Amino acid sequence: MGGKLFLGNHLIANFDGGLITSDAGIVWIAELDKKLGITEKFGNCFQDHRHQSYVDHSVHELLAQRLYGIILGYEDVNDHDKLRHDPALKIALEKLNELEDKKGWLAGKSTINRLEYCPETILDQKTSRYHKIEPNFEAIEKSFVEFFLESYKKPPLSIILDMDVTDDQVHGNQEGAFFNSYYHGVCYAPLYIFCGHHLLVAKLRSSNVDPADGALDELQRIIGLIREKWSETHILVRGDSAYAREEIFYFCENQPLVDYVIAMGTNGVLKLRADDVIEKAKHEYEKKLAPITELMDSLFQKKEDLEEVKKLVPISTWYRSIRYKTEKSWSCQRRVVTKVCYGSDGLKMRHVVTSLPASKIPPSKLYTKKYCPRGEMENRIKEQQLDLLADRN
Repeated sequence: MGGKLFLGNHLIANFDGGLITSDAGIVWIAELDKKLGITEKFGNCFQDHRHQSYVDHSVHELLAQRLYGIILGYEDVNDHDKLRHDPALKIALEKLNELEDKKGWLAGKSTINRLEYCPETILDQKTSRYHKIEPNFEAIEKSFVEFFLESYKKPPLSIILDMDVTDDQVHGNQEGAFFNSYYHGVCYAPLYIFCGHHLLVAKLRSSNVDPADGALDELQRIIGLIREKWSETHILVRGDSAYAREEIFYFCENQPLVDYVIAMGTNGVLKLRADDVIEKAKHEYEKKLAPITELMDSLFQKKEDLEEVKKLVPISTWYRSIRYKTEKSWSCQRRVVTKVCYGSDGLKMRHVVTSLPASKIPPSKLYTKKYCPRGEMENRIKEQQLDLLADRN
């Protein structure tokens, strides 16, 4: 907005647009939040020991302001010293009627900091002078599953629980952070469990622990909560080879309507059992390659040209399903599906272990339709870290 005012020979340009905002989209987000009751329910997961006669901002309002700020891309608590005057955020938090009054100001950085920071040395929030807001971690963890369950009007026939770990790089001397050679840096290694787009578990862990550390406990917890409302829903547990553990297999096998499909590493026995399939894949690839090789030999002299052409020949892929048991770690035989690929780069093998019987789903469909879609979970983790700033440490 701009205006011009002529006073004699002087020209005055005024670009003061008044009280404006670039974050008006948060108003729509706030309406959605009110409909779903997300921040209100999260607020119930905290115990407020403050003297209510001196409280200007309820726990619910503090949570909503902090979460709305993150959604808008303001990851630092310090940002709220300016955001507290933002008109769109005031509308979202229903403070619009008091725009010019101090009572209409939102919480500043110090007030919000008391919500999310409480040193371990503070053992009793009731007697603490500055840290009087106490989180109930069990209730917070449970609320994620409750939001998921409430998003369905009726129980679904089946759901898939995806487990994975990622890195959360740190840039200081944070407690519990260690160098992890796999992620090439000092980091944490949080455990995530998703069901589709729904986040069910986000557990921050040190990076020097087993990738499957705590996974069984979390599966037991969330499946127990799901079963309280959805007794007839089939649950498929999915994960990479980090979760190919006897205790996870055993738990799933002893739960009604719970199955798993989890990757596992290869070994000499599995390769030997797939020897005939490897030969078939190799023979099929060479058969497809033969006419092209003959044509290239008649046209070109350089072998490197032939190597480039080989990459254009489709890879031959075969599947095999067997019953298999490790020498020590597994308590019983289980179904293992092997994927054999033969191409210009030679042999590649992948394995998944599953409780789904061959009579229900053949090996090719098990691998391509049940296991491979778990790669979509990587996008959910990216959304957490890039869009919601979950890797902020």
